[in-house]
Order: sequence, then C-alpha cells, then structure tokens
Amino acid sequence: MKKNQPTLPPIADEALRLLQRTLARRTKALASSKTRLLAERNRRLECERKSREAAVEYRALIVSSKLMYEQSKNLTHRFLLTQEAERRKISRDLHDQVAQILAGINVQLSILKEASSLNGRDLRKRIGKTQRMVQVSVGVVHRYARKLRPVMLDDLGLIPALRSYIRELLERSDLVIRLSACPSVETLGNTRRTVLYRVAQEALTNVICHAHATRASVVICETPAGFLLKVHDNGRSFSVAKVQSSRQNTRLGLIGMRERVEMVGGRFSVESAPKKGTTILAEISRTPAKGKIPA
Repeated sequence: MKKNQPTLPPIADEALRLLQRTLARRTKALASSKTRLLAERNRRLECERKSREAAVEYRALIVSSKLMYEQSKNLTHRFLLTQEAERRKISRDLHDQVAQILAGINVQLSILKEASSLNGRDLRKRIGKTQRMVQVSVGVVHRYARKLRPVMLDDLGLIPALRSYIRELLERSDLVIRLSACPSVETLGNTRRTVLYRVAQEALTNVICHAHATRASVVICETPAGFLLKVHDNGRSFSVAKVQSSRQNTRLGLIGMRERVEMVGGRFSVESAPKKGTTILAEISRTPAKGKIPA
C-alpha cells in the first residue's frame, strides 16, 4: 500500500461492494427489460403490419363481394329479360301457328259436316264431336299462350291484360277481385308494363294458393316519380322477415317479384299483419335508372 493512500473502514468497504452488486443487478434487469420492450415493440409493429394487410384484404374482399353481387343481379336481370323474350316468342308461335291450324281444321270440319248431311246422322254426330274437341284444343292453346305471354299485353296494353287475367281467375275461384288502374300507366315502356303485370299475376296466384282470402284488390296509381302497384288481400298473414330469409321462400315468389322490380330500378316491399292481410307494393319510375337495363 502506498504511503499516505486513504483506506476505507471495513464497514464502508462492504457497503460499497453491496452497492456495486445492486447496481449490477439493476443494470442487468434494465437490459432485460429493454430487450423485452424491444421484443414487445417489434411484436406490436408486426401485429400492426398484419392488421393493415388484413384491412387491405378485407376491403378487397368487400369490393369483390359487391362486384359479385352486382354481377349476380345483372345475370338475374338478363335471365328474366331472356325468359320474358322466350315466353313472348312461344306465345306468338302458339297463337299464330298452332291455334290458326286448329281453327282451320275446325272450318274444314264444318264444311265436311254440311257436305255429309245426306250421308247419315251418325257421321254428322261424329264430326260434331270432333269439332268440339278441336274447339277445346283451341281454348287450351289460347289459355297457355296467355299464361306464357298474354298477347293482349303487347297489343292492347297493361290494363286490358290484367282485366282478362282477373276474369280468368274469377272463373276458377271464389275470390272477389277489384281492379283500379290509372290510364296513364300505359305510357310506360313495354318492359315496365310487363314487370307490373308479372308482379300482379304472381301476387294474385299466391293469394289464391296460400292466403285463404275472400277479397283482393289490384290498384295502380300515379306517383310523382312514376307508378305504384298495390295488391292487397284479406287473407292470413305471414312473417315477411322469416319468409325472405328462408331458403324455401320460392313458395311465395317474393324473390322473383323483387328481382323483376329491381331490374327496372324500382322498389319492392311486402307488408303482412294478423287481421290485416298482406299487401304487395311495387313502385316503378317512368324512365330507366342509371346503371339499369333499359326498358
């Protein structure tokens, strides 16, 4: 030991060593905490990165889902248009070809019946029976033609076509149906008038098949934006939300009616309540909406 070098008392020397050990432990603990904080920071940064990537992927999925939904709607709309065009063609073929041929046969049988007046009553009876069969066949063809595509809808308009369809329903059911329509609805394009006809047709069919109603009404009125079709019955009600969410709601044809109305940019809704019956509402504008298939 050097001369005149100060020395620490034993107690102070032990305290210094204890302090140094404590400082070393805390330094080590701080280093460990720093390592953990860095690891936590890196983990959080990685989570944020993945979250951003997930958000981008989610937005892409939303865009893709919307695109697929629009494509699905467009395909459905085009299918309905194609279906309607095919119905029109079949209806015309039935009316212009098959019905005319059967009518021609009936005329020929009438001539033959008159010419056979000298050949016995039995022959005339057979020919008369054949005539009645042909007349029934003509009626069947006309009935199916009206179901496929009523010629009256194209030739005379929506209101006469609805009146004819309602008369046919009255002949085979006890339902009392009232029709009220503003004449200005005939100013709509052919596609829009067809949509209104099909919705009314499907709604009345549902009333007869499912509602157990005694009265129904079909009202077409003019609105500031276009025209509103309202089909109401006093039959039993149903849960609209349950039917629309069910995979078996084709029984009521709500999907088809909604798709037809939305195809031309319109709005479709259903109201049903106990003791109040059911109301089908279809509102259609006068002109095609942007982005929709034109009439």
